[in-house]
Amino acid sequence: MPTSLKDQLKEKDRQIELLHAINSIVSEMPDLDALLQKFCDLVAEQLHADAVLIYLFDENKEQLVLRGSLKPHREHIGQVKLKLGEGITGWVAEKRKLVAISKAASDDPRFKLFQGLPEDRFEAFLSVPIVLKNELVGVVNVQHKKAHTHTPSQVLLAETIGHEIAGAIGHARVSHTVKKKTQQLDTLARMSQTIAQGAYLREILQLIVSMTAEMMGSKICSLMLLDEKSKELRIEATQSLSEEYKGKPHVQLRASVSGRAVLEKKPIVVPDVTKDPQYGYPDIARKENLRSLLVVPMMAKDKVIGVLNCYTVKVHSFTADEIQLVRAVSNQAAVAIEHTRAIEKAIAAEEALETRKVIERAKGILMRQQGLSEEASFRLIQRQAMDRRKTMKEVAEALILSEELQRGK
Repeated sequence: MPTSLKDQLKEKDRQIELLHAINSIVSEMPDLDALLQKFCDLVAEQLHADAVLIYLFDENKEQLVLRGSLKPHREHIGQVKLKLGEGITGWVAEKRKLVAISKAASDDPRFKLFQGLPEDRFEAFLSVPIVLKNELVGVVNVQHKKAHTHTPSQVLLAETIGHEIAGAIGHARVSHTVKKKTQQLDTLARMSQTIAQGAYLREILQLIVSMTAEMMGSKICSLMLLDEKSKELRIEATQSLSEEYKGKPHVQLRASVSGRAVLEKKPIVVPDVTKDPQYGYPDIARKENLRSLLVVPMMAKDKVIGVLNCYTVKVHSFTADEIQLVRAVSNQAAVAIEHTRAIEKAIAAEEALETRKVIERAKGILMRQQGLSEEASFRLIQRQAMDRRKTMKEVAEALILSEELQRGK
């Protein structure tokens, strides 16, 4: 059998083994970060590479973000970002074409230097686009410290791995999305059930912030209600254990990010609260390690009654789905608050009516016993209440009881 044919069969066997290995990784690693780490290990093993970097494409910001590496650069993961066309990696993503450089990769005019990445000093560079159904997913870079000529079989192998990575990432994202949506729907259902059961308002609001923090992965989630008279927002519920955060002063509408959400009646996103000039408490944010903030107004029909705040510990781009989710939660909160306020008003009106009846009866007793006018009787009850530090209802009830006791004798 000719050697070339043996090599081809050997290469086919290797590809089959590779596919089995990828399938095993995908089935065992539903978490995207763990999946990327395993892929980096696999690529390094198959191509005898000294470094492997995987960038994923962020459609919202139209940029590539470093998400995986052979030797994890924790300080760079999620921080190294490239625009399409920027550097060799950006060029590969934009053109969706493979680039193979055997030596002196840094001399290539497309090369971009990243301070702190040791891979910048490597000689050989193989960059492969990750594409799924004609949509850009990302780029995988394979690097060698010394000069290295990439054989056609190695290039084909890298392309095969890139294709399989695309499928695996797509599957992982769908799986993660489905799981997250299921959890979110379950949480919203539990919120609705709690509200329908008529629990105390404070308990409902505490449940809402706790569940929202869990769904959004927020370090701090807080619910602030609007005081119409003072035009201030005050924290009504939060799952944060920080006494400093809980005790921060009320927030003025026209001098705060949360106030802006109220005035504009729309969600406000702050990429980094430690750097935003309108955010009023950057020192607390740094101390509590808070970065990105999403503020969603709570709407009762067309009226804003407060806001729901979600903070993350890392700089985070809130997606349209995440914003919509917090909007749904804020609507639940608004329903709970308005429902409770309506009940409180009804109870207050009922109590006011009962108080008026008692005072009217007491006035009648004074008018009959002491010959006072209706106005003088009212003033006497009022003065007695002030002198004894009692309510007018309590004084009136005492008068009624006294008369009933006298009649009983």
